[in-house]
Amino acid sequence: MIKKSAELVMLQGVYGKKTKEALWRIFPVLHVLGLEDAGNASNFLKIFSFSVMRHAYTHPYRGMKKNNDFNAFSSVPPELRPREKLLARGAQSLSDGELLAILLNTGIQGKNVNALAADLLKLLDGTNDNPSVNEIIDIQGLGITKACAVAAMLEFGRRKYGGFLTRIKQPVDIFTLVRHYADRKQERFISLSLNGAHEVLAVRVVTIGLLNKTIVHPREVFADIIQDRAAAFCVAHNHPSGQLESSAEDDEITDRLLSASNILGLHFVDHVIFSQNNWWSYRENGKLK
Repeated sequence: MIKKSAELVMLQGVYGKKTKEALWRIFPVLHVLGLEDAGNASNFLKIFSFSVMRHAYTHPYRGMKKNNDFNAFSSVPPELRPREKLLARGAQSLSDGELLAILLNTGIQGKNVNALAADLLKLLDGTNDNPSVNEIIDIQGLGITKACAVAAMLEFGRRKYGGFLTRIKQPVDIFTLVRHYADRKQERFISLSLNGAHEVLAVRVVTIGLLNKTIVHPREVFADIIQDRAAAFCVAHNHPSGQLESSAEDDEITDRLLSASNILGLHFVDHVIFSQNNWWSYRENGKLK
């Protein structure tokens, strides 16, 4: 029978108890294969160990530790982790990214769940319709299982809640529909198409701007509003800085939208500037009549 070689001692030290036991169990196999020579056995063990190590590093669940980079929440205080926040404060207290991180559950090697959620959120922000499952799969780290779960969640939400009409009566109603965009680092210019009763037909991101301003043209705003056969509309945009006062650029685009809406026969209900916790209304402040 083969004696312990230096290579076997090394392998036992590297791979731990379970692999030691596996290596000891293959000794009879080496004997059957005629590898009684210690050198031949060592070469076989090297090939076998390489295969074990390769499997450990390429299989998505091998070697995954509970408190490693796959989860990304191990260094976050428990009360600030998404699941704990949801349980304590309700789902409405979480950001879009945190909600997606809970849905995705884990990341992959070299890309934690927060990074995956951020990539998925970028895709969702960039389209006004639900993306296809193939578009979701194209995100690095989202395999078929997670992509299908995301696609199913989006479609269920569309079926369950897409048909309900929210009526805009005051600026806070607009804020409620768009506030989840407040944590974005770039400005989002958003349009809300309304029917004659000021019920919301659609909410869309028209453009994504820079850190402190967004560039928007009236034709981009009205293209979808006209297609929705809307009778009225609202617009809103976030200020990543948290400052709610309107800028000269904000006033200019509001005036241009008002002039165009009068020509098109559309009622311009309001323009709301918002942050995570508050809003500022053009109509409430007498700048839209």
